[in-house]
Amino acid sequence: MIVILYASSFAAGDIYAQSLHTNSNKAIKTYNDGVTYYEYFDFKKAETLFKIAVSHDPDFYEAYMMLGELYSKQNNHGKAVENYRKAVSIDSLAYLPVYFSLANAEMMIEDYSGALKNYRAYLRHGGGIEKNRQTAIKNIRNCEFAIEAIKKPVPFNPVGIGSGINTKDDEYWPSITADGQTMMFTRQSYGPSRPLSRAAYQEDFYISFRSDTGWMTAFNAGAPLNTPHNEGAQTLSSSGNYMYFTACDRPGGHGSCDIYFSANNNGSWSIPYNLGPPVNTVAWESTPSISADGNMLFFSSSRAGGYGGKDIWYSIMNNKGTWKDPVNLGSIINTEGDEMSPFIHFDGRSLYFASNGRPGMGGLDIYLTRMRDDSTWTEPQNLGYPVNTSSDEMGLVIEAGGQKAYFSSKRDNTNGKDIFWFYLDKSFRPNPVSYLKGRVTDKETGKLLRADYALINLTTDKITVKGRTDERGNFLVCLPSGNNYGINVSRAGYLFYSQNFMFEGIHTVMEPLIKNIELSPVRVGEKMLLTNVFYEIDRWELKKESLSELENLAEMLKFNEDFIVEIGGYTDSTGTAEHNLILSEKRALSVVNYLIGRGISPARLQYRGYGNTSPVADNLTPEGRRMNRRTEVKIIARKNEK
Repeated sequence: MIVILYASSFAAGDIYAQSLHTNSNKAIKTYNDGVTYYEYFDFKKAETLFKIAVSHDPDFYEAYMMLGELYSKQNNHGKAVENYRKAVSIDSLAYLPVYFSLANAEMMIEDYSGALKNYRAYLRHGGGIEKNRQTAIKNIRNCEFAIEAIKKPVPFNPVGIGSGINTKDDEYWPSITADGQTMMFTRQSYGPSRPLSRAAYQEDFYISFRSDTGWMTAFNAGAPLNTPHNEGAQTLSSSGNYMYFTACDRPGGHGSCDIYFSANNNGSWSIPYNLGPPVNTVAWESTPSISADGNMLFFSSSRAGGYGGKDIWYSIMNNKGTWKDPVNLGSIINTEGDEMSPFIHFDGRSLYFASNGRPGMGGLDIYLTRMRDDSTWTEPQNLGYPVNTSSDEMGLVIEAGGQKAYFSSKRDNTNGKDIFWFYLDKSFRPNPVSYLKGRVTDKETGKLLRADYALINLTTDKITVKGRTDERGNFLVCLPSGNNYGINVSRAGYLFYSQNFMFEGIHTVMEPLIKNIELSPVRVGEKMLLTNVFYEIDRWELKKESLSELENLAEMLKFNEDFIVEIGGYTDSTGTAEHNLILSEKRALSVVNYLIGRGISPARLQYRGYGNTSPVADNLTPEGRRMNRRTEVKIIARKNEK
């Protein structure tokens, strides 16, 4: 009877039947009773009995082994190590797979030297199942990496985000808007008794806003985002006006977990809809992350065609507003293991993700890869110790400025998982991103206007972000450092607004821009500044960075075909008055000639050079002179009123 109990119990721990290492009948009796409780999952009673068995015989090998197994199942890895080591000290050859169990527990308490030694011992002794042998080989590599990483720790001082967000329940999966003022996260709430069983929890979205004193008390996002089912792993758009998230086993779903979309209109979230094919499949799709321009969606999927269990894929939105076939990020990033939890920073180039398939500290570690100019990715970098540990790390997000990072971790067993922030080590920071936060109004009445906006990369002449303000005229666009941008805001019946942001060569954190943008109605006497029309130095030839602005002007004139306009050129005070007058006139003529080439009737176009006669700023500073060098459009008449 004793041997049968021993065999059935240790079979669960991959230990074969053998004679017991004790002659104490009291120890054997207590031990067998402990095995019975263990098999019925009464671990507390089993622990007590195994300890009593050891008190009867301090060299009772099997009792120590069972305590090691029991503590491992309860994730009490420190005590598991203590008991496995005691068993090995009693008989190092009785059960060779113990070296694998011991090494696993040592990794979890970050005793990487001990784990390295025992994984090697496990392999050296031979035997064992192939899956465990492969795990041992992989973890030897992890231990070697971890030992070196601990020698060179990165600065890391996580701070709780505050009681407005963190509670006794679990809070995780933070996502944040570009302005850093809105955070959405997932909260996992339990019943009153906080049962050990995970069957009695509810996952919902919560939202918090930042005030001058910190994060305010979070509130439930409510229906239709939250349902009686579980929702989580969300990503907010840079403006916070829409989101993508994960939901599993919903009616009408395509697989175990799918990605959904919802938009916020006037403070209310729309009914989420399933993205459907080709993003969602019969496989597992989860942990989405949307780029700041809204055109690239990164996510993790177990679909066919990948390199391992779960890979990171991305999809690009086409001109019709639908998602193209997803593309695997390739073997530079994806491995035979699992890759998940991608976060594409607001700079559009820095991608952070979790992986257990490359050298790390154990479990899932967080890595950084950057997109090159040719759209390939750099070799991923481990964020280092102690950001990464022997536990699973994932769900990292970073503010637009690139310094402050947020993640979730369980650091106090009485509070469950909480959200923390820390300053990211400089070597792992993304490119800093500023943002323009605008509100559009009617210049005359002050009425809030819905308007279209477009952010143009002036260097490439490509629109990087295109969208529409909310009902209150608000919009937000990110401005990654190192590039020159132009913004265009337009609405039918109004002159458009434009401005530029010259960040080329600047790679430092820039102050955000808050603008109240006033649009003037299209009528005689109104004028607008063509901020993004540029000329060669002391010449009148148009630079290629001017094309988007001039195209917008041509479209506006086609839409308002009854109006006659004057193109006015202005210079700073550098040079003689005569030279500046001629130069400004030729520049205005260059714009007129471009518009004629785009189909605008010459009869609707006049031009005039004003030289430096009407400065809008001083001519003493480079910035003042830049503002004085400008091109303006003025509506001077209607065709039928001329």
